[in-house]
Amino acid sequence: MANYLMDCRRKQKLMCQQLCMLDDMLKCLAGIESAEQFLNEPCPPNPGTEARAAWKALKAEYQQQIQEVEALIVTLEGNMTELHNKRQRLESLLIALEKKKEECKKKERAAAKQKRRAETQLSLQLEDSLQTAQNALRVCDKQLSKLKREVEEQLACVADWTFYRDKLQNVLAVTQTNMQYRLLSVSPSELCLELLPRSAQQSLQPLRLSVTMTANDLFRLQVFQGTAGLLEESVEGPVRQLSAALLEIMQRYISQGEMLAEIQALHSRFAIDWCPAKQLLIFLKSATTVCHLELGEGYPSAGSARLLSVCKDGNLLDLDTLQPPVVNPVLTDWLEFLSSNPDL
Repeated sequence: MANYLMDCRRKQKLMCQQLCMLDDMLKCLAGIESAEQFLNEPCPPNPGTEARAAWKALKAEYQQQIQEVEALIVTLEGNMTELHNKRQRLESLLIALEKKKEECKKKERAAAKQKRRAETQLSLQLEDSLQTAQNALRVCDKQLSKLKREVEEQLACVADWTFYRDKLQNVLAVTQTNMQYRLLSVSPSELCLELLPRSAQQSLQPLRLSVTMTANDLFRLQVFQGTAGLLEESVEGPVRQLSAALLEIMQRYISQGEMLAEIQALHSRFAIDWCPAKQLLIFLKSATTVCHLELGEGYPSAGSARLLSVCKDGNLLDLDTLQPPVVNPVLTDWLEFLSSNPDL
């Protein structure tokens, strides 16, 4: 490009010089009227001075414009290079975008295919579950119908059993009213019952006991003291002697009825502990005062109540100063006296 411009410039310069020379020659010839005048006329001044000045001005302007054009060309080349780089980057980004777009389409197609497969599988599973549920529902309906029939049959039986139960309860109530014991619980090898001393004149509490049966047709009768006050004991023997053993225990309980009734009544008033084996009654008046009383054999008709000891703060007190204000005091008199004595 630069060689071409320099060649053009050189040709234009030569043509301009020739044109200036031709113009000066034409002006000179136009002012000469004859050949003699041409030969006698002095040599004209150097032609083309004005034109050269104009040409130099044009040349300077041309050089300036050439520089401006070259600067513009350099700028344009830079811009073109930058645009080319941007175009390459855009093409690369476009290619990458197309690839990503294609990958996204593939993924969407794969996801859609997987979703359709999952929906199909879920639909099949739901159909299987529905069929299974319907089959189970039909089986349940059959079982429900069968159970309803059984329930109706059982209800009919229950009505009969209820009638017989009410009748048996009435018979049992009448029987227990006339019997001297009450059945508490029954198991295959043991039964618990309470003896009810209804014939006694005293108000005695029921006496609880248990009867255990063995495989050899033997029984073991266990008496529980509880608050009844009777000595705990156990009796063993053949089953045929069970009624006699129960009757013996009942008679022994009734024979001590007056004493035991008094002790049972005192349990609700005082903090006492009855030891039937020693005929000893322990009275806890306070946390630091303990009284021991002894009941004689055959109390209260034959024996009497006697104060054995009074222990206060770990020390035994003199019993001579401790005497109820009544003659032949019974157990109740002693306890009332001891509980109201301010010195204890």
